[in-house]
Amino acid sequence: MAVNELEALAATLGEALSARGWLLATAESCTGGWVAEAVTAIAGSSSWFDRGFVTYSNEAKQEMLGVQVATLAQHGAVSEAVVREMAEGALVRSRADLALAISGIAGPTGGSAEKPVGTVWIAWGTRAGEQLARCFHFDGDRTAVRRQSVAAALQGALRMLAAEANAA
Repeated sequence: MAVNELEALAATLGEALSARGWLLATAESCTGGWVAEAVTAIAGSSSWFDRGFVTYSNEAKQEMLGVQVATLAQHGAVSEAVVREMAEGALVRSRADLALAISGIAGPTGGSAEKPVGTVWIAWGTRAGEQLARCFHFDGDRTAVRRQSVAAALQGALRMLAAEANAA
């Protein structure tokens, strides 16, 4: 997915958030702020983007987002439990109505048999308490894995907003 396609996704997300009067927060690990960069590339995003947390280390996840030491020890940073806590922490520590969180193994090293390179967990949560997490297995080099992660995060946020609108 090209950069302009990421910006198109971000712009669509911004329109959906603006229509609801909602704000977005991001909590990123392996993407290093790329979702926030895609979002802030959109003129006027300050009306719907509150803040981004880049929590690359486990310590940053704990200090900035309140991820529990026990969760990291039991599940590892690349896990459903951790991204769920990251998304919740981003909501608690922001004015956002919707948060997304990403943690993964972009490579080329760092993978294992249980969590190979390309494994990425993403969670989305709303202030109303809705939460969803999903594991992805992306192919390609480090940049490709990170780019696909950004796209999946934006697409998932759009799906969550659509589901929320249909439930209302």
